[in-house]
Amino acid sequence: MLRDPVSRYLSEWKHVQRGATWKTSLHMCDGRSPTPDELPTCYPGDDWSGVSLREFMDCSYNLANNRQVRMLADLSLVGCYNLTFMNESERNTILLQSAKNNLKNMAFFGLTEFQRKTQFLFERTFNLKFISPFTQFNITRASNVDINEGARQRIEELNFLDMQLYEYAKDLFQQRYHHTKQLEHQRDRQRRREERRLHREHRGHRWPKEDGNTEGAVTEDYNSQVVRW
Repeated sequence: MLRDPVSRYLSEWKHVQRGATWKTSLHMCDGRSPTPDELPTCYPGDDWSGVSLREFMDCSYNLANNRQVRMLADLSLVGCYNLTFMNESERNTILLQSAKNNLKNMAFFGLTEFQRKTQFLFERTFNLKFISPFTQFNITRASNVDINEGARQRIEELNFLDMQLYEYAKDLFQQRYHHTKQLEHQRDRQRRREERRLHREHRGHRWPKEDGNTEGAVTEDYNSQVVRW
């Protein structure tokens, strides 16, 4: 599941502000975890409770930045968390392309902002049915955060790779949705044509009643029709 990068970032900030941490995450890549120099922490102590949005944005090591790209990409292509492995521009290009490729190769992915379409694609992809429809919640913790345009632009800049990935994901998602819808319409038309054909054939097998037919003749004619059916 992917999400609008600004909303996702604000949601993670609120989550961390309430005391959430990822201390148990090993961030394994190429068989090892990053060193403290490769991945410094943004805060001292046990957690980052009460962190302001500005403090959250000001930490350059914050893994909330471009999280969706980083979690979809193959980090081994860029030396994992070793930022000296290659220059930043090359690293960003490779990460974004890797994330796009991996997303494209997935049988299914959904978008938080399109719950009903996500449900439709999941059910058609895996031939499963949910017992109740997905609910689109437009009021979230992130939507309740009141930020000015400057803060929004800063978040977009910090998540510029996620912004590009999300645009790509939306386009790919809509393509898959419309393609699946089209296939479903084609199958429905084919099913209706088949039903009409069978109905015509069934009508064609009927026979007119003739005067003077005996009960035995009718029975014999019926039995012959059954054989043909």
